[in-house]
Amino acid sequence: MIQANNPDLQSWVNTPNNCDFPIQNLPFGVFSAANGQKKVGVAIGDYVLDLYEIASAGLLDTIEKDASIFNNDYLNPVIEKGKAYTRALRNKLSEILEASNTVLKDNIELRNKSLLPMDKVSMHLPVKVGDYTDFYSSIDHATNVGKMFRDPANALLPNWLHIPVGYHGRASSIITSGVAIKRPVGQVRPNPEEPPVLSASRLLDFELEMAFVTYPGKPLGEKIAVDEAEDYIFGMCLFNDWSARDIQKWEYVPLGPFLGKSFASAISPWIVTLDALEPFRLSGPEQNPEVLDYLKYNGKKRFDINLEVYLQPQDKNPTLISQSNFKHMYWNMSQQLAHHTINGCNILGGDMMGSGTISGPTPDSFGSMLELSWAGSKSITLDDGSERKFIQDGDTVVMKGWSQNENVRIGFGEVSNKILPADF
Repeated sequence: MIQANNPDLQSWVNTPNNCDFPIQNLPFGVFSAANGQKKVGVAIGDYVLDLYEIASAGLLDTIEKDASIFNNDYLNPVIEKGKAYTRALRNKLSEILEASNTVLKDNIELRNKSLLPMDKVSMHLPVKVGDYTDFYSSIDHATNVGKMFRDPANALLPNWLHIPVGYHGRASSIITSGVAIKRPVGQVRPNPEEPPVLSASRLLDFELEMAFVTYPGKPLGEKIAVDEAEDYIFGMCLFNDWSARDIQKWEYVPLGPFLGKSFASAISPWIVTLDALEPFRLSGPEQNPEVLDYLKYNGKKRFDINLEVYLQPQDKNPTLISQSNFKHMYWNMSQQLAHHTINGCNILGGDMMGSGTISGPTPDSFGSMLELSWAGSKSITLDDGSERKFIQDGDTVVMKGWSQNENVRIGFGEVSNKILPADF
């Protein structure tokens, strides 16, 4: 067992029951305090532990003597060190924060400098994303879309059960929680008998996803095997891959998503390590037809992660509109990474891979407004009595996620973004 995962560990830092960030989690992020300097931290309870401050005081000397690696705008220098390093670092942080360890607890001056209330800091985009790939790996979502727009009896395209379908997205427009998004503008064709027009999107949608962040991969031309793929996965976060359905519908043939997707994709600010999710592994679904050998894997590669989506109109309370789970994925992360590299494509440290929309088998578990409203054919009634088919200006979409068993809860926090009117 990974030392930091011990379910019996208790911390001297107060961690309320059912909080997202107990000592068994310790996700990594980038924060700034009053002076605005961005630094690397981990979440513990309702606090952020400043790794630069404790490293500067020598508390991390057995792992890292150069404190400047934590005085950084992004996690990338830490990720570049690889899995053995980040595992050792998380274990050391767990040791420092454990209830019987007084090295930081009793050093009042250092504790006051390094342990900061979460509500007193600002969180930032944790990773400088070099490349971003979005997959399409939920069979329920793919089936729903196929039923809506193609032959319901043949909802899945011929390749879907054979490969983890994906496309390369736009890394520069990945943002974090709290950043407002302007409604996108692009070409749409509301009347199929008339030419397209330039318009603000009327069919703005969220996509409930998760994303994983990679360690440095192999050189160009070498592939990552499915059963070694997790050695190249640093951690996971919540991912809202915003979509303008009307722009996307007009543009996506023949080359796929473009302006309908590239205006914004949002992630939660804390990256939960794959190590922290070890207790929540599940067996995968039966894959029929049988996949090719390079996609066959051993062991439990799925993870039990509860997911929720809330829609909050401006100045109103949020309404829970979807409850899903990451376990509904047909293609797992190891298969995605193995397929991504089978042609020799090189993966870099800090690359991001989106899961694709995560929908479950029942209507309350659908992961997009497209499905919840069934392509706009029905409305969703919110708690304030208003109705939605797609996202309106002033609406905020909030996504939350966590894994939980009888011993521990490992949470991801949330990703929340408000929609502003188009600049049009």
